Amino acid sequence: MALNEHGFEVVRLGGNIGAEIRGLDLRKPMPRTQFEALNAAFVKHEVLVFRDQDITLEQQMAFGRMFGELSIHPFSPNLDDQREVIVLDYSADNPPALTDQWHSDETFRMAPPMATILRAKVVPEFGGDTLFASMTAAYTGLSERMKQYIHGLEAIHDFKPFRHLFTSSEAHQRRLRELEQEFPTPSHPLVRVHPVTGRRILNCNAQFTVRIKGLKDDESQMILNYLYSRAAIPEYQLRVKWQPHTVVMWDNRSTQHYAPHDYYPQRRTMNRVTISGDAVVGVSGPYTPEEGVAPLPDGHNVKVAPPGKRPIREFERKLSKEGA
Repeated sequence: MALNEHGFEVVRLGGNIGAEIRGLDLRKPMPRTQFEALNAAFVKHEVLVFRDQDITLEQQMAFGRMFGELSIHPFSPNLDDQREVIVLDYSADNPPALTDQWHSDETFRMAPPMATILRAKVVPEFGGDTLFASMTAAYTGLSERMKQYIHGLEAIHDFKPFRHLFTSSEAHQRRLRELEQEFPTPSHPLVRVHPVTGRRILNCNAQFTVRIKGLKDDESQMILNYLYSRAAIPEYQLRVKWQPHTVVMWDNRSTQHYAPHDYYPQRRTMNRVTISGDAVVGVSGPYTPEEGVAPLPDGHNVKVAPPGKRPIREFERKLSKEGA
């Protein structure tokens, strides 16, 4: 293991997203310089995977607090005495729900979470992976025309997948109205700027985004459906296979994730803590290309190396014989 000067190794996992951190024990205190190096790796790779971390819930919470204040999810199941901890315990008796859709966490908030830390406790024999997508890469992969079109646009977000939890009873409807006042369908820019890296990020997700402001409903849905589909492009993705004591941390500002329901009726148990974030900031001023970022190849405008420097295609052999 080739440890860096800060005592851990960063092993890149994907072309556009993800790294595994080796040599770091999350049970031990972390010096400030080591934390700063880890945070730099975090914002660069967007998803960090830590294997063989047999830590307690308190140690997981302490690790999360190094990055900021832990938040309480208004809808997900949590612990009575530690409400910052979300318990995701799915089995035949409690089938998985709401995770099998690409999304960023809690974008129905005015200030969505900065990051999420998930720890595996019970892992199914097969299935139960989590997929992540870099929305930084997704934005970079858009054409310049599309980038210009969505520049400056805003979309409305809502806690729509959780509305079904409320019955028609007076008490439930009263509580729903209170939550609607607490989370009043914020508008977020379709292109946000990462507060640390300055990179542009495609900022909409199928779970919480409702519509684009200023467009007709059918126009909005057409554009949103296209933008949602960017998360499904494999080049932008990382797939994490869970093992007991695996800890994964992702940048909620720049990624989306999807947890398939392919392990039912096996049991899968996770503990999650979420770090509070800041209000979303978009790109200001008129559109200009992102500085210092090369566009991703689209497969159509790639210069083909001349024969002799690559394997020959069959049609070229025939052209060569014909003297073309």
